[in-house]
Amino acid sequence: MLLTLIIFLFAMLWFTNRFEQREDEITWKEFESLITSENVKDVVISQNKAVPTGRVELTVKGRDGDELRYLYVSDVNDIQEYLKEKNITFEMPDIPQDNWFATSILPVLITVGALLVIFFLMNRQGGGANAKAMNFGKSRARLSTDRDKKITFSQVAGLQEEKEELEEIVDFLRAPKKYIQVGARIPKGVLLVGPPGTGKTLLAKAVAGEAGVPFFTISGSDFVEMFVGVGASRVRDLFEEAKRNAPCIIFIDEIDAVARRRGTGMGGGHDEREQTLNQLLVEMDGFGVNEGIIVMAATNRVDILDPAILRPGRFDRKVMVGRPDVQGREEILRVHANGKPLSEEIDLKQIAQTTAGFTGADLENLLNEAAIIAAKEDRMFLMQEDIKKAFVKVGIGAEKKSRVISDKEKRITAFHEAGHAILFHVLPDVGPVYSVSIIPTGGAGGYTMPLPEKDEMFNTKGKMLQDITVALGGRVAEEEVFDDITTGASQDIKQATGLAKSMVTKFGMSEEIGLINYDDDSDEVFIGRDLAHTHRRYGEGVASMIDKEVKRIIDECYDRAKSIIHKYDDVLHACADLLLEKEKISREEFEALFAVSDRNKTYLEGADSHEETGVIL
Repeated sequence: MLLTLIIFLFAMLWFTNRFEQREDEITWKEFESLITSENVKDVVISQNKAVPTGRVELTVKGRDGDELRYLYVSDVNDIQEYLKEKNITFEMPDIPQDNWFATSILPVLITVGALLVIFFLMNRQGGGANAKAMNFGKSRARLSTDRDKKITFSQVAGLQEEKEELEEIVDFLRAPKKYIQVGARIPKGVLLVGPPGTGKTLLAKAVAGEAGVPFFTISGSDFVEMFVGVGASRVRDLFEEAKRNAPCIIFIDEIDAVARRRGTGMGGGHDEREQTLNQLLVEMDGFGVNEGIIVMAATNRVDILDPAILRPGRFDRKVMVGRPDVQGREEILRVHANGKPLSEEIDLKQIAQTTAGFTGADLENLLNEAAIIAAKEDRMFLMQEDIKKAFVKVGIGAEKKSRVISDKEKRITAFHEAGHAILFHVLPDVGPVYSVSIIPTGGAGGYTMPLPEKDEMFNTKGKMLQDITVALGGRVAEEEVFDDITTGASQDIKQATGLAKSMVTKFGMSEEIGLINYDDDSDEVFIGRDLAHTHRRYGEGVASMIDKEVKRIIDECYDRAKSIIHKYDDVLHACADLLLEKEKISREEFEALFAVSDRNKTYLEGADSHEETGVIL
């Protein structure tokens, strides 16, 4: 209010000066000429405080109205005598007295107002930083209560066994007496482990919603600061606040940011993370008593957590939240399909069967992308074609149809992708083909998308060899048709080499090497990957054997791919021609090429047999 008043006063002064009468200072000669003229209406002599100085003001008639002329004089008495001699009437008011309000009170008010404005601004802007400095060691956890929107187990789909495990926690928080009566100790901590996007955080929210207790949420990175001791202080403050709201749940998301294994750094004096972890260990199971507080945490890197935090008494239970199976995917799709109008042709069960390996977040993203595609086409419902486009966009990337490609590159890409597609179709454990395209997508010139129709828990040696064979199909096709090779198969070769090396060093699938693990990619995430790989755990002789075995596997798979593609040479050319014509073909169109090829081969075999028996058709 005071700031508004000050601004108003300054505005009034500005406007007063802006719109007052026009004033012009004149010389003595001009004054004399004006005095004798008939244009002067009024003459006023204003005395200054420093007498006898003053100012003579003349009101003169002008074309646009009255104008003011003035002249400063050193002695008002002399100017009076002069005007009397000229018989000019004039006015000379008394010297103006000072206004006590303007001279005494107004300056004080303006000073006080300015100070209040400065204090207000500092308290609003700089004061926030000061408040943060004062609360540096306070917990940053967010408290969710009954007033917040609840998430229940009914909104969590595809995680039936995981929900059953957590229902015991909910039951304890609702009725702890029946457990205490039989001497049972409820788990103090529950660690949710699984790949990203599988619903770990959603499960924690559902536990809080079902239990109806206060729910503290915080990220592991919120504990760690550049100042030593701040993280430990925040842990203490978090548990103190939780005690005041017990029974309650503390959920620490991405706990691997603060609970990494101790003693794995490169040295130095910054041990803030270790101090924070030590305080967390003490609070979870130390000398203090934290009854009614259940700590839940989520991570996808349980392998790097400190062993002390994983022992019973701290995180007693580890709930594995894995990728959903086909039934779980169907349930998740139905949850995310709520609010999205679907056409009758969309079959969520069929979509669940064709999205093996998708997490809950992937499925939500799939339907969301399909809805965006439908909205862009000004439709009020989703169609099967929207799901197909979204499937490609989510799985591989957006298609760049506007990219200009030469005919030669298109032809090379067509045969490359046709080589992959033939092997996907022929080999029994890696297909079938979902779609083949030579439209640039992401960083690739084209793609061949398989369609896994079943969930597999284990990977077999035969399937891994088939995966390597498929990866080499593009290079084989290029070499067969063009008698030359390109750089387009670099990623395929990298993938095949990595898979072959894992078979030899990690999975014990080489008879020459045997059942010994020689894998040197041991997740050394603490001291740097390059430094961790400067030494091997085996000698040069074993390294030579590993290299020979990897090369043998690659060579054998290459020969197998070559023989299959040579056998289906007609399909290779037919598929490439169809791709050059349509740029993208579906599963039905691709499999129709094999049907034509089989009929032709049957006809030729029949003709050969008739010729051998002397029958001419």
